[in-house]
Parts: sequence; C-alpha cells; structure tokens
Amino acid sequence: MDWSHYRFRSVWKLPAPPADVYAALERAEDYPAWWPQVREVTPVDERSGTARFRSLLPYDLFVTAEERHRDPAAGVLEIVMTGDLDGWARWTVTAVPGGTRALYEQEVVVRKPLMRRLAVPGRPVFLLNHALMMRAGERGLRAYLGRG
Repeated sequence: MDWSHYRFRSVWKLPAPPADVYAALERAEDYPAWWPQVREVTPVDERSGTARFRSLLPYDLFVTAEERHRDPAAGVLEIVMTGDLDGWARWTVTAVPGGTRALYEQEVVVRKPLMRRLAVPGRPVFLLNHALMMRAGERGLRAYLGRG
C-alpha cells in the first residue's frame, strides 16, 4: 500500500437549484470567499490556475489545476492537479428533492515531503484534516448560496 495515496468521497446536500450550485463550483477563483481552507486561487488562463489550501494542520498545500472536463448539462466539473498533490478531483452535481446533491471525488498522491515522511503515523490525522475541510466547505457554500 502506498500510504501517500488517498481517495476521498464527500456528498454535500444543498438547498439550492443545481444550476446555482454548479455555477458556484465552476468559479474556483471565488472559493476563498466561501471555503475558509481554500486560501487563494489564482487563474492562469481560462482552463487552469494555482491554489493554496490550509486546514487545521500547520502547513500549506500548493497545486496547479487544469480543467479536464466541464459539462454543465451533466453537472460535471473535473480537474487534474500537480504539485503537493498529484491526481484529480471531480464534482458531480445532480438535482434531488429540496435542492442539490454535490458529489466530490478525489484521488491523489501526496508529494509534499513532510507529509510523505509522516505518511504512516500521520494518515489518520490527514484524513481527519480533510474531513474537517470538506465539512467547512459545505457549510461555506450553503451560506454563500443563501446570500443569493
């Protein structure tokens, strides 16, 4: 087992129309306005950009992301990432009674040297850190969409 390899899956249930959720999720440059752990996003061009993340643990993760798939009709947004995390992430947005289901899937290999050195003993803490980040993101997006 590669202890630096992670697969994540989160489901957010949001009381907003799928088109509104999709529109918010496709504007990655706005993530810092509603997702506290996404500290900065800098567009490079129409299909790529850089991002800096920091959750509870005292380190930043830096990635370069490039759009791999964007399909508003299917509700899919997918990126590939390189940097401290190498891999991909995908949102799939679907209508459900009362709003939207936003499925987040991610598969990455951690490249940040400190995290690789602490891969085995730190794994439970890294998983918790990610779960807390995702929970804060859901709360933040819910509030952001509620503001209209």
